[in-house]
Amino acid sequence: MIDGIDRTILRHLKEDGRMTATALAAKVGLTVAPCHRRLRDLEASGVIRGYRADIDPGAIGLGFEAIVFVTLRQADRATMSEFEDRVAAIPNIVEAQRLFGSPDYLLRVIAADLPAYQRFYDDQLSALPAVERLNSTLVMKNLKPNAGPPV
Repeated sequence: MIDGIDRTILRHLKEDGRMTATALAAKVGLTVAPCHRRLRDLEASGVIRGYRADIDPGAIGLGFEAIVFVTLRQADRATMSEFEDRVAAIPNIVEAQRLFGSPDYLLRVIAADLPAYQRFYDDQLSALPAVERLNSTLVMKNLKPNAGPPV
C-alpha cells in the first residue's frame, strides 16, 4: 500500500531521478535510513520500474515523429505474439500499445526526417507480420512527453 510519504517520494523522483537518498530524505521530511528503506521497497515491489535518462530525440537527429495505427488481418494469439515480438525489437518504435477495438495497435515512431520515415515505413512497418492496414499521423508538436502517471 502506498501512503502519502511514498507519493511524495515518487513526485520528487519523477522530477529528478538522480536525486540522492540524502536529498530525497530532506525533501520528504525523513531521516536517510527510513527514506532509503521506502525507496528500496518501492523498487522491490515494482512501483519504481527503473531509472533512465530522458533523451531529446531531436538533439540526436531523430526529430521526426509519427503515430502509426496498425490493423492486423487476423488477431489470433500466435499472430499477435509474433507481431508484438517484432515490434519490441525495432528501436525506432519507441512506444507501442495494443488497443481494444479498431485499430489493433498504436505505435509511436521516431526518425530523422520524412524521407527516413518513408524508408522505415516501406522496409520495416509494412513488413511486420499480418499487417492489413497502416495509418500514419505525423506529430506536429509533442506537448507532454514522458509525463508518467500522476502521483
